Amino acid sequence: MQASTYLHFNGNCKEAMTFYADVLGGEVTMLMQFKDAPEEVCKNVPAEAMELTMHCMLEAGNITLMASDYLNEHEAFTQGNNFAVSINTEDEDEAVAIFNGLSEGAFVMMPFEEAFWGGKFGMLRDKYGVNWMVSLEEPIA
Repeated sequence: MQASTYLHFNGNCKEAMTFYADVLGGEVTMLMQFKDAPEEVCKNVPAEAMELTMHCMLEAGNITLMASDYLNEHEAFTQGNNFAVSINTEDEDEAVAIFNGLSEGAFVMMPFEEAFWGGKFGMLRDKYGVNWMVSLEEPIA
């Protein structure tokens, strides 16, 4: 199991992550815009959001930061509360137990289920107000 920080931005994710890469001496190793997602995902994304960042990863030494532009139809972006703890695991039982445990009294933003990029993914805000992302990595064949 591995944990990292996941940041959300209000339309300037690419700019911010490029800045952090420069400051930290790292590299943006992945950048996916919403328009790059499969068609079944894109049909639910507003046209004005297609150029926004869906997922970005920065690596600098032992640090990994992940980020995206905030896109949520149920609540507005809030600066200062725009981060989540991201848990990645390769064990499905562990991932399910973590997600279900954190779900107690939580607001589930995205149920833990199959993800179009492979594996499974879920997102929630726990009863203490902390945002969590749980990812089950797809096994490498």
